[in-house]
Amino acid sequence: MEITFQINNQLTTFKTEPTTPLIQLLRSERQLTGAKLSCGIGRCGACSILMDGELVNACLIMAYQASGTSILTIEGLNEEGGHPIQKALLEEGGLQCGYCTPGMVMAITALFKRTPQPTDEEIMEGLSGNLCRCTGYTGIIRAIRRCMN
Repeated sequence: MEITFQINNQLTTFKTEPTTPLIQLLRSERQLTGAKLSCGIGRCGACSILMDGELVNACLIMAYQASGTSILTIEGLNEEGGHPIQKALLEEGGLQCGYCTPGMVMAITALFKRTPQPTDEEIMEGLSGNLCRCTGYTGIIRAIRRCMN
């Protein structure tokens, strides 16, 4: 099966099996390894990407479902010197091992797209699909608040 979609603003065509998970396609065919395959059942958010501007778990999306869409991965947010969300996470102690960080950055990006000035409740709701097992959420929430200022 041949599918075409945009990845980080580049139109890309793949030949793949219809049952190939999108996360596998991104990681193995495009070497976009920022999104992690962790739980594989959509609970941890390590594979978070934006599909047509909406936060999704790439482990739950089959490659064919991406046909005609626009995908944004953590690599697509890359800015010289680091993305402002990444900088805030680093400066506020919002990361340790960094495994969840790409997914967190994508979740925070989606949160700010929906709600530029989120309340504490909206922040918690926005992070609810992303797990951090080593930092805790205090530093992550401080980083979000820093980005709001």
